Amino acid sequence: MPQIRIKDAALYLGVSDDTVRRWIEAGLLGSTRDDSGRTVVDGLELAQLARQNAVLPSDPSGVAGSARNRFVGLVTDIVVDTVMAKVELQCGPHRVVSLISSDAVRDLGLELGSVAVAVVKATNVIVEAPAGHGGPAVSR
Repeated sequence: MPQIRIKDAALYLGVSDDTVRRWIEAGLLGSTRDDSGRTVVDGLELAQLARQNAVLPSDPSGVAGSARNRFVGLVTDIVVDTVMAKVELQCGPHRVVSLISSDAVRDLGLELGSVAVAVVKATNVIVEAPAGHGGPAVSR
């Protein structure tokens, strides 16, 4: 299992280093020491904690669908041409950009600052890992 340093665990979860240390002290997250003596946490345990603590905004669309990747966010940019439009949403820490028809922008009533849901259903999703099988932040 990958071992992740506290500062990187905090970065991945969007919390402070102190928060991760408090979770360790409270027994919510286990820790060990790596070969250099630094405190590290187990990657799998960290991933499970991240999933348990995820706070997702409710989907205002009320639509039932098969797509599991639904990102609720705010419209931060719209560039409309005669036929197509680029719509950018900020969904928590994630920026999602979609190319849709200009008619769809008008039909949906999208405007800067409005709430929208980016629905992603793809058969081709690329997953990348930092260089060195986990990068410099991961000890094995």
